[in-house]
Amino acid sequence: MRLVTVFGSSRVQPGTPAYAEAHAWGRAIAEAGFGVATGGYNGAMEAVSQGAKEAGGLVVGITAPVLFPHRDGPNVHVDLELPSSSLLTRIERLIDVSVACLALPGGVGTLAEILAAWNLNHIAQMHGKPQKPLGVHVGWLGVIRAGLEVTPETLQMLTPIDSQARLEAFLSNLSSAPAPAK
Repeated sequence: MRLVTVFGSSRVQPGTPAYAEAHAWGRAIAEAGFGVATGGYNGAMEAVSQGAKEAGGLVVGITAPVLFPHRDGPNVHVDLELPSSSLLTRIERLIDVSVACLALPGGVGTLAEILAAWNLNHIAQMHGKPQKPLGVHVGWLGVIRAGLEVTPETLQMLTPIDSQARLEAFLSNLSSAPAPAK
């Protein structure tokens, strides 16, 4: 099954609008025929996992027990846990297992994940190789904008997601794309 990775905050609480949005993203991903990969823990990761699971999707949690020994393992919706030994390995695995990445609101960790996926796309573009679609919650565009050496063209590698309809269009484009060659 093809996976879509979703980056997001571990601090999002059930019953909040951010949790409901993450849940809706997970559901939409599964309804589009994809499984989800997340960091596997609580917050937005759990909400995405729950939404995907309720819609019949596969849920992969790429955890980092060495970094987060105080956590009791993956959330209850995870079908397959893939533990990583370091932060960078975890981010790399989250990107590698998926056909695309999406980013919900979050903090420094989510920003690091976005930047890693975006940089890999930038390198792929430089070498004329296919890029992995990267959709970001529109809120990130207040943080990520042209300046320094980030050009408007580089920003076009990010697909702003400002509504459920935009998310569904992003997923529809993935569904119509051929599977990558092995």
